Amino acid sequence: MIKINVCVGSSCHIRGSYKIIELMNNAVKENGLEDKVAVSAAFCLGHCMNGVSVKVNDQIFGVNEDSFNEFFEDHVKTLALTEA
Repeated sequence: MIKINVCVGSSCHIRGSYKIIELMNNAVKENGLEDKVAVSAAFCLGHCMNGVSVKVNDQIFGVNEDSFNEFFEDHVKTLALTEA
């Protein structure tokens, strides 16, 4: 199971963390990955200057609405399909 934590701390909240959570949940569902990916909120992941901080397993990325689709394809969907 891939664990994804999306920061909802004040800096990430201002940058749209709840929109990223919504996009992530929708993408997981649309791609049928509900049994492979767990999405949850987290407080500060320590990368406040890089957009919304998203932790995939143990790696942290900065994500925004514009970069979400590429991020999801490259770092979530690909990983979920290789762990199948």
